[in-house]
Amino acid sequence: MKAPAVERPGSAEEVATRLREAAEARLAVTPVGGGRASGMGDSTDPCDVEIRTSRLDRVLEHSQADMVVSVEAGITVEALQAALLKKGQFLPLDPFNSPGHTIGGLLASGWTGPLRMRFGSPRDFLIGIRVALPDGRLASAGGRVVKNVSGYDMMKLHLGALGSLGVIVAASFKVFPTPLHDVTVESSHASLEEGLAASDKALGLPLAPSALELFSSGRVLARFLGSRDAVERMVGELGWSKTDASAWTQHSRRGPENWARIAVPRHKLRPTLLGLPLDAEWWASPGVGVVHWTVANDPERVRDARSAAEAAGGSLVLMAAPAELKRAIGAWGTPPPTLALMQRLKAAFDPQHVLNPGRFVV
Repeated sequence: MKAPAVERPGSAEEVATRLREAAEARLAVTPVGGGRASGMGDSTDPCDVEIRTSRLDRVLEHSQADMVVSVEAGITVEALQAALLKKGQFLPLDPFNSPGHTIGGLLASGWTGPLRMRFGSPRDFLIGIRVALPDGRLASAGGRVVKNVSGYDMMKLHLGALGSLGVIVAASFKVFPTPLHDVTVESSHASLEEGLAASDKALGLPLAPSALELFSSGRVLARFLGSRDAVERMVGELGWSKTDASAWTQHSRRGPENWARIAVPRHKLRPTLLGLPLDAEWWASPGVGVVHWTVANDPERVRDARSAAEAAGGSLVLMAAPAELKRAIGAWGTPPPTLALMQRLKAAFDPQHVLNPGRFVV
């Protein structure tokens, strides 16, 4: 198979031009940010051109007083956090398989991390976006101020769409002040039931953790952010051992070769975990009902877990898996009821189907 041509545009306008030229030539295009989520989705059709956003790495504007930042899509999460930290601010972005995620890639993949429990997903603090379209145009939605919503919210179309509708070239976010006090605690338990009970105890505190992770090993890890008095009171009431904050950095580096994300309503998390194979390795976020499972290359096991998740009103998505497993069961699961609408949007934004053909559900 012929290797794709690699393009590294230096501006948003260049990205749009490359997309238009590819569409006119009927060439298949794969947008690439940091490549950390490249295993997500179905196996793509042969790619002719890779458009890499690594040169789009600037902070365009940072208003400390307004707590807003605008950046190009190729900047890494780590570089953006370092720039914000100098001003006493941060973004609650802590995706797995780090470091190296770009902002554009993170938005396109829809990945989140443990801090989602308190701060929500990026869609909750994204306030503006700029996208290069296959017809060569640049489209913008939202803006650089927090209160800037009118008409249709076109930003949300591109979140989690894996670059199938356009290539994100810039984004603006509401940012948050660096926490006054940041403490991590942990506990260990001999059984799943004990671990879930410990998690429930932490979640029931007057000041709930900002992040809480439960592991198949029986470990529970919790992070408290806030004023010193409030945090220390909650930590004392919980009675767990303090541990170094680097535990979260280590946790963020998780990215198994075979990996599925199961999302269910919070009250269905316990039966979901009990339904996994006894030898399964996983980590879960009890506060949001998400399980990350290191799957075996066994289509039947994954198919059974997906059926159970969908019956519970949730989903199982392959985050990374061998091509044969993806072909056997598909990366996404049962098509959503909105599939016809999604197909119409794809036809409107990318009528030649040049962007990531075969990877997404449309």
